[in-house]
Amino acid sequence: MDLQFIQARDLPDAWFQCVYTILDHGQEYVIDRGSFTGQKRLEFDYLTVQIKYPGTRPLIPDIPPTLGIPNPVAEGYVEQYLPYLMTSVKQPNEDYTYGQYLEPQIQEVIRMYKEEGYGTNQAYMTVGNPEAIYLNDPPCLRGIDTRIRDGLLHFFVYFRSWDLWNGFPANLAAIQYLKEYMAQEIGVGDGEIIAASKGLHLYDYVWELAKLRALKK
Repeated sequence: MDLQFIQARDLPDAWFQCVYTILDHGQEYVIDRGSFTGQKRLEFDYLTVQIKYPGTRPLIPDIPPTLGIPNPVAEGYVEQYLPYLMTSVKQPNEDYTYGQYLEPQIQEVIRMYKEEGYGTNQAYMTVGNPEAIYLNDPPCLRGIDTRIRDGLLHFFVYFRSWDLWNGFPANLAAIQYLKEYMAQEIGVGDGEIIAASKGLHLYDYVWELAKLRALKK
């Protein structure tokens, strides 16, 4: 197993470093089950990325215009995505939303820290349930752990499967908004994001775009 660790300044830097690194360290395979069955993925065996200042704007990738590559996250998409992450509102065609699991836990974690103190390892928010394994598309985000250290709220995020090109930047931008909201409600500062996944990948249809962005042939 090739375990990778990346330290990044902010969210756009984390995305760029992951794209650059996966081209050298990703494992290529054909998808037997899951999204885009029959196509290929380039995937890290396991990656952890530490983002020191995730609140630095912009939150989404900054693509140099000279490359002629569309931004993987459309302007305004993250704001539209936030209700999916933070509330239990579900559209008729959706099996679940992250928010249906997270919404009550968000408020409990805020209460826990405000009323019982910062010295705890119990402020963990779970996504999914045992029945989720039977869904055609189980939740990718599986949990957000939290810690308050030195007056800052830090998030520890785990994705079972994670689309690097589009999902990674959009998900982390929305999660950063969530962290900022919770930090404000608790009365602490905004801290780091440490994200991990054994399934961070690029689908084959964006490999050439990834090479262009990384300036690799």
